[in-house]
Amino acid sequence: MKFVATEKAAAAVGPYSQGTAGEGTVVFISGQLPMNMETGELETDIEKATLACLTAVEAIVEEAGGAKENLAKLTVLVRDIGQFSKINAVYADFFGDHKPARALFEVSALPKDAVIEIEAYAII
Repeated sequence: MKFVATEKAAAAVGPYSQGTAGEGTVVFISGQLPMNMETGELETDIEKATLACLTAVEAIVEEAGGAKENLAKLTVLVRDIGQFSKINAVYADFFGDHKPARALFEVSALPKDAVIEIEAYAII
């Protein structure tokens, strides 16, 4: 996967790339809510919730034959944009040097009253 960066567009304001490119099978991962798979309950703490969503996305891409390094683009929907820095910290720790493209939007509500939802695209 190639991470795309140009000085002709605004720099990323978080741990992600301006764009990604690659060849292979594209996997579309539906929005994942922050489900604690041990309890069956939604996580409400934004850091635990972010990690739960990312872990679910990773599990799906692995089931498709890939790894989190195959994730090319994520869309994060959050109910409180004020949590941006906490989300970024979890995201940066989860991905390390891998920096898939990302968009983050504040929304008024999410299914099951979740605090965050993450959808993704992978190239395997």
